[in-house]
Amino acid sequence: MRSHDGTSDGWRGSRRSFLAVAGVVTGGVVGAAGCLGAGDRVRVLSAGSLAVALEEYVGPAFESETGISYEGEYHGSNVVVRMIEEGTKHPDVVVSADVELVRDQLYPDHAEWDVEFAANEVGIAYAPETELGARLAADEPWYEVFADAEANEIAISDPNLDPLGYRAVHLFELAERRYDLEGFCETLLERAYREPDEPKLLAGVEAGNRACAVAYRNMALDHDVPFLALPDAYNFGNPTYADEYATASYTTEAGYSTEGTPAVYNTTVRTAADNADAGRAFVDFLLERPSLLEDRGLRVDDPFPREHGLVPEAIEA
Repeated sequence: MRSHDGTSDGWRGSRRSFLAVAGVVTGGVVGAAGCLGAGDRVRVLSAGSLAVALEEYVGPAFESETGISYEGEYHGSNVVVRMIEEGTKHPDVVVSADVELVRDQLYPDHAEWDVEFAANEVGIAYAPETELGARLAADEPWYEVFADAEANEIAISDPNLDPLGYRAVHLFELAERRYDLEGFCETLLERAYREPDEPKLLAGVEAGNRACAVAYRNMALDHDVPFLALPDAYNFGNPTYADEYATASYTTEAGYSTEGTPAVYNTTVRTAADNADAGRAFVDFLLERPSLLEDRGLRVDDPFPREHGLVPEAIEA
């Protein structure tokens, strides 16, 4: 099954600069749009896989409806959490691609609640003009194609920096077990290129310099590259398989232990936010406009939104 369904290195800025790079997001700092004062803005530090959805769709709609300026910055979720813990970033709103990261690392000092609001799935984005991409397009089993890959032909996000990276490791482990592929996971981790800036993950695929990348469905849609959907048993998109996902694990270089979980996003307003009111307004808007995310390839049906902790009354979850 195929569909044509991509994101930023520590990237932040306005939609003007976002459009200027035409899909390859590069570092830079651009001031918030408009003539609004600092008190009339919300600063969002988000998982890089949502850069396009937030910067191009949710942020502009929020500004238009509320008059509050949107300022987004995007990294791997582990980097997002580390920046907050170390005090190098002070966002109003935090968005993570792994719900447990927020709860394990930010509670109780930096957050007291969160809301799960959307789900994603992991698959393979590929360049059909490459040999490996052509084989995927011809319906060869993806794991046989990957087994033949040379060094750096396949890209994954750095598993030490973001959940998409360690979900790639989980994927390889689950596939090795399911298809009895001895040494499959270890071999792929030795050969794969590890992209340290999640939003740049698909740049090589777009350019045809890399054959494939383990990516989220919405990222392939954002970058308009072919996407190979994977079975629910290891695409992290079906909560029915949560127990099976959990049999895979990875420990980051920082010592954070992960296990396979459904790919779910959550958000919170930082306890010491400079503009908590704007932060709560943004989260409420995000929850009230699920179609903005659904249009970008994310799943927003039941059971979302789902609360954890004491969510403020101002947020309609």
